[in-house]
Amino acid sequence: MTEQEKYMKEALKQAKKAYEKGEIPVGAIIVKEHKIIARAYNEKEYKRDTTKHAEILAIQKASKKLKSWRLQDCDMYVTLEPCSMCAGALIQARIRKLYIGTMDKKTGACGSVLNLLEDYTFNHKLEVEKGILQKDCENILKIFFKELREKKKK
Repeated sequence: MTEQEKYMKEALKQAKKAYEKGEIPVGAIIVKEHKIIARAYNEKEYKRDTTKHAEILAIQKASKKLKSWRLQDCDMYVTLEPCSMCAGALIQARIRKLYIGTMDKKTGACGSVLNLLEDYTFNHKLEVEKGILQKDCENILKIFFKELREKKKK
């Protein structure tokens, strides 16, 4: 198992927590110097707050831990491609590298629908690596949405 797979498994653990709470199962972790400094999962439904995406919550936790909004020596692992809000937050937080499990063909802003990280000239560029444990990251989402559709039919 690669280091990237090891960390994505940790992000998947967070996604499973979201799944168990009825949230869209997205998990994120932030790593600095080979150590996880923040873990988060979607809490949008539970908190009734549009901004409670896993990526935003992980950035907030990492910033609090490091006592800085600048996370330039940090990498994020996220199970689903970030939306435009989260991609913008990654740029603003100065995340060094983003590892994505699976792409989001409906709202992804890191290469699927649009690419905020590469198509525009912002003051910060971050590296992106896609497809880490892609099948596992896809499967949890597929199962979640299948179950959601079945509940709505009843």
